Amino acid sequence: MPAHRSTVRRGLAAAAALPLLALAATACGYGSESKDDDAKTNVSAGGKKLSSDTVKIGYFPNLTHATALVGIQEGTIQKELGGTKVESTTFNAGPSEIEALNAGSIDIGFIGPSPSINGYSKSQGKGLRIISGSASGGVKLVVNPDKIKTLDDLKGKKIATPQLGNTQDVAFLNWISEKGWKVDAQSGKGDVSVVRSDNKVTPDAYKSGDLDGAWVPEPTASKLVSEGAKVLLDEKDLWPDKKFVITNIIVSQKFLDEHPDVVEAVLKGSVSTNKWINANPDEAKASANKALEKLSGKPLPQEILDPAWESIEITDDPLAETLKTQAGHSVKSGLLEKPNLQGIYDLGPLNKILKAEGLPEVADAGLGVK
Repeated sequence: MPAHRSTVRRGLAAAAALPLLALAATACGYGSESKDDDAKTNVSAGGKKLSSDTVKIGYFPNLTHATALVGIQEGTIQKELGGTKVESTTFNAGPSEIEALNAGSIDIGFIGPSPSINGYSKSQGKGLRIISGSASGGVKLVVNPDKIKTLDDLKGKKIATPQLGNTQDVAFLNWISEKGWKVDAQSGKGDVSVVRSDNKVTPDAYKSGDLDGAWVPEPTASKLVSEGAKVLLDEKDLWPDKKFVITNIIVSQKFLDEHPDVVEAVLKGSVSTNKWINANPDEAKASANKALEKLSGKPLPQEILDPAWESIEITDDPLAETLKTQAGHSVKSGLLEKPNLQGIYDLGPLNKILKAEGLPEVADAGLGVK
């Protein structure tokens, strides 16, 4: 399997036995400033500053954003930037991150496909570009096994997704539609009650009985399993080759136009990070958990960390064909009018880096800039 795309595998006994609920601290408004003072900055004395003093990077405190977690924690991204400083902010779900990108609060973001599609469509192709992939997989439907034993049992139940219009929300709405059930996309009411619930509060809501299950990314899915939930469906099983994009790297079009050197440096850092993660999965898992501990105050217990990490594939490939499919899901659910996605990808800088590294170039499914 090529170095830039291999499944993150088994690993190391990570310390800790404290719950995921600590991730709460990272999601407020547009996001909350994360403190990376202890990360390895790798800025050499007199390191050359690029065309911007800083680059503001947004991501989630989720293992599906391992490239950002590890790349910032280990200083791999900062190393490529020299004297240009990384400022990072974390978010709970994609729509709020898109708001921050539009407002100029961040320049580059690690984010799911549905918010990327929505952000590009609403700006009529002028707001952002997808410049790389980052991860595939890592999303599961987990349920209360006392109430739900088969997929058909979901009818009439309360199932959480992280936010209206986020990637998991769209995927679940599409799955419901394919079952022939009806749900109003905006309200979440119908044959299944779709409850939009921040990942930080979903485990408590599940424990209290307010939710019967959730369609969520890792590590929230494994946290719920540790609370007694059962994995009823792994979303990768719904996709050809069991691959689908869960995390892309996007950039503000304005920032890309004004600071292409900074964008290229971040991409070099991302490619280097992904290569290291796939070559050193045990160490990378520990690094990601250390980053989560800094963001939340508590690391993930091993029984949550191990299965969550196992289900995620780290990749530079944006898996563009799967984004086209996900765009169709958004349209079918009624959350989006049919979008014109021509130009959503600008993979030229990434492919230049991959070629220099001797890695296979990646495709844009015909949706690249002209």
